Amino acid sequence: MSAAGEAGTKPRRVWALLPLVVFVALAGIFLVQLLSGRDNSTIPSALIGQAAPQTVLPPLEGSGLPGLDPSSFSGKVTLVNIWASWCAPCREEHPMLMQLAQDGRFDIVGLNYKDKAENALRFIGNLGNPYAAIGTDEAGRAAIQWGVYGVPETFVVGPDGTIRYKHVGPVNRQALENGLMPAIETALEQ
Repeated sequence: MSAAGEAGTKPRRVWALLPLVVFVALAGIFLVQLLSGRDNSTIPSALIGQAAPQTVLPPLEGSGLPGLDPSSFSGKVTLVNIWASWCAPCREEHPMLMQLAQDGRFDIVGLNYKDKAENALRFIGNLGNPYAAIGTDEAGRAAIQWGVYGVPETFVVGPDGTIRYKHVGPVNRQALENGLMPAIETALEQ
């Protein structure tokens, strides 16, 4: 092979290896993120430290409960739980919410997301109702104002009406002990 022929194959080899180099670099970045130990359920929210969205929602028809009214958050700690009857993780977290509802130091209010009233009523009828109020968000617009990524999500709102904490995903024992209850306790102290 001539010198000119060899010189032409070297750039081709470099270009041929480029996808492999890019893949290895991206795989390394993903591995570092995976092994970082960071809790992905605590997605940062631009709303932390901000006033809770002032979206008033109508009540869940047939529940006998009031709708969602952020003005009622004033002076007490409130958990705002975004849920839906069609959401399997919402069903998974529901016993934990029922347990939390026994603590009289704070209220739990529900934001029923893109759900039919009859399905939502059946859900709380079968599993119990931890909510002091349930607002319905059939179009999903209020959830956007709350910065919701998906259901379930739970927010801790302080007595001053500001969002103190956000938990993404179902509330389980670990989430309760490591994030939600410490945030509630801190909000109760203020």
